[in-house]
Amino acid sequence: MAKKFYVVWQGRETGIFNDWSTCKKQIDGFAGARYKSFKTLAEAEAAFAGQSVASAGPVKKRASNQTVKTYTAAEIAAMKVDTKIFTDGGCEPNPGKAGSFVAVYRDNRIAELWYGLFNPNGTNNTAELNALHQAMIMAKTELKDGKSVAIFCDSKYSIQFITQGAINWENRGWKKQGGEIKNLALIKEMFVLHQALKENIKVLHVNGHVGVEGNELADRMSIVAIETRDREFRRYNKSIDVEAILALREG
Repeated sequence: MAKKFYVVWQGRETGIFNDWSTCKKQIDGFAGARYKSFKTLAEAEAAFAGQSVASAGPVKKRASNQTVKTYTAAEIAAMKVDTKIFTDGGCEPNPGKAGSFVAVYRDNRIAELWYGLFNPNGTNNTAELNALHQAMIMAKTELKDGKSVAIFCDSKYSIQFITQGAINWENRGWKKQGGEIKNLALIKEMFVLHQALKENIKVLHVNGHVGVEGNELADRMSIVAIETRDREFRRYNKSIDVEAILALREG
């Protein structure tokens, strides 16, 4: 097989790579990745130098909206992860009174519940983002303690914003086609944190109301966050009675 050279214009690292496996590492999971193979090094160098894209033909582009896999209760239970953090946010109505919640499991046992960040004029999306943000802050601490961490969120919107969309927006100077980026200050802060942690944590999607205990607890306690109207994010200091909490109304 003839040797090829790979130019990456947008990826984790940009440049010219002389094997597919190295090129693949730069583009896999990178939103908006742009790359192309060339038969000779001279062609690749010319392309990367900017004589490229017009003369090099169509450039392969990875879809910016990559599919977010949804994990089942069985898959989550089987994961060999020290700390599993579940997030949720609620808003009644939407927009309206919003609150966020996080459930922390260590060694597959409930360890902590956190709630708050009440906003009388919030949205469901903002509440979900706030919860995910707090989970990433907690994940940073868990990593420092030598724990492996996975975060489970039932909002594909939040996951895609932080892991995919924000990469393109940063490359464009925090602008997007078609209008403003809502919750921009929060998204910027979350993006910086995720970039620092992404090699060591997983941010995964789980469907709501399908019997995943951590997600169900987060759902019920997001309503508690709304009803208590606590603007701080604080630890639930009562005894954790899982059955009693799950008996509360759904969000």
